[in-house]
Amino acid sequence: MGQIRERETGRPIEVGKIVAIGANYTDHIEEMGLQVPERPMVFLKPPSSLLHQGEPIRFPSTGRVLHYEVELGLVLGSTARDASADEGERVFSHYLLALDMTLRDLQEEARELGWPWATCKGFDCACPVSEALPLKSLDAVRDVPIRLSVNGEVRQDSTTSNMIWDPARLVEIVSSHFTMEPGDLLLTGTPAGVGEVRKNDVIEASLGDELAVRFEVV
Repeated sequence: MGQIRERETGRPIEVGKIVAIGANYTDHIEEMGLQVPERPMVFLKPPSSLLHQGEPIRFPSTGRVLHYEVELGLVLGSTARDASADEGERVFSHYLLALDMTLRDLQEEARELGWPWATCKGFDCACPVSEALPLKSLDAVRDVPIRLSVNGEVRQDSTTSNMIWDPARLVEIVSSHFTMEPGDLLLTGTPAGVGEVRKNDVIEASLGDELAVRFEVV
């Protein structure tokens, strides 16, 4: 299993599975040339894809085009199974800043062939994360600036209020398909501005005033 770290105590939190949302900001859907779906796209990343702040993002040998996607991540503190949106308000224990790294060339190939996204989204270093902060209420992360820059140039600049489906609704939808368990990590989607990074690029991202990360691609 992978781990994330709580910032205040340094204690590890074991991560069971990473549940990611692939279409949750209208502007990102438009820039990818897609239609706004009736329900969010859900895919999984393995815990082995986690990467802690301070560690380098190692460019995968299996693809050629590596893209960044900045996201709000939420950690489950209790079990959610066929949960209501109201129950979804209360299941999270922590929040963090995450990058959904994507091998875009492999993703395009997977789309053409109708294959799943395991290799383009689940490779080692595909989920760099900040340390986690305790979360008392989802209201604390419902309207928070989320930004990313590459080599000092701002590429993504939005707010979590621009999500199509908010975290409580995402829990309701996801938990109708499979049980979400304590320690699971939910990635809530990315806004517009995704793009390519190459070796020696530096990615910096922030979520409000509380969380910031810096990763070098090697």
